[in-house]
Amino acid sequence: MPVPCDTPPPVPDAASLREAALAHLARFATTEHGLEQALLRRLRRWAQRAERAGTAMDAIETTVSALRPVVDRIVRDMAGLGAVDDAAFARSRSRGLTRSGRSRRAVAMHLSQRGVDAPVLEAAMDEALGERADDNARDHELGAALVLARKRRLGPFRRPDAPPPDPLAHQKALAVFARNGFGRDVAENALAMDPDEAEDRVLMLKSS
Repeated sequence: MPVPCDTPPPVPDAASLREAALAHLARFATTEHGLEQALLRRLRRWAQRAERAGTAMDAIETTVSALRPVVDRIVRDMAGLGAVDDAAFARSRSRGLTRSGRSRRAVAMHLSQRGVDAPVLEAAMDEALGERADDNARDHELGAALVLARKRRLGPFRRPDAPPPDPLAHQKALAVFARNGFGRDVAENALAMDPDEAEDRVLMLKSS
């Protein structure tokens, strides 16, 4: 049993957890899953402090188990109030990540890791970026690829003093796009684009 080294912390309750949820949402854009994890982390920190203070483990576990349904209820309440909205989060994050040079595939993976359900994810991305394979979606994907090209000084954004591209350099450039989730056709189009057009497309994406 650990040696007590701290004053036992106050036991969390519905009111304190709700206050913590509101404070978290005031600071961060998140999903229902993200809010749930934030509240569960708060319970884990309380459990660690309580254990250091000498509280019996069975009492700690009983308290945490009793509070998990409270966490679930708070998350549902926040969603019902519109304070947390997975679809709005997914739309906003889709646009932001695309403007930063993320492929549609990378955006989908990011949102999935944040706990956005697949149907919500797909609908939000279709709304924000265009339905898969339509002109709007293709423009967003190419724009994102060009943002990446500019960051990595590839294709139309090569340094003026860079040596002429050779087959090996071209394959390495394609590999950069592939690792970031872009298809071969998008990568080839980005690499072959006229510098002025490429810059215009990046500016259009950033301002959309």
